[in-house]
Amino acid sequence: MDIKFDLNGQSVSADVEPRTTLADCIRNNFGQTGTHLACEHGVCGACTVLVNGEAVRSCLMLAVQVQGDQVVTVEGLSGDELTPLQAAFRKHHALQCGFCTPGFITTAHALLSHEPGADEERIRDVLSGNLCRCTGYVPIVEAVLEARESYRGSGSK
Repeated sequence: MDIKFDLNGQSVSADVEPRTTLADCIRNNFGQTGTHLACEHGVCGACTVLVNGEAVRSCLMLAVQVQGDQVVTVEGLSGDELTPLQAAFRKHHALQCGFCTPGFITTAHALLSHEPGADEERIRDVLSGNLCRCTGYVPIVEAVLEARESYRGSGSK
């Protein structure tokens, strides 16, 4: 099936099998390998991308479902410099192996874009859907708490 959608601000098209997941399409058709695949059951959050501003598990969504939509991967969140959220992750050592990081970054970005005043409990609740085996989550939460300020009053970053 032919599909067309915006990927990281660029109009793209692909001919995909109807059963192709969005994750596979993003990685295989467009080389956006920051979207990681791990469990392929929607449990770990490593494949999280933004579809029309909402965090979704791209391993559970079919590519044909994003026809005409806007999809943003971790690569599409920044240009040449780190965003305040990415800088906070770096500052707080909120990544170690880095495998889960794209999912955490996109999830946190979606949360702070919609709820820039999210408190620690809300942040922990939203991030609880993403798995990390290295950091123990504390530095991740600290990074998101710090990055909140950059989302307040200025829209998403």
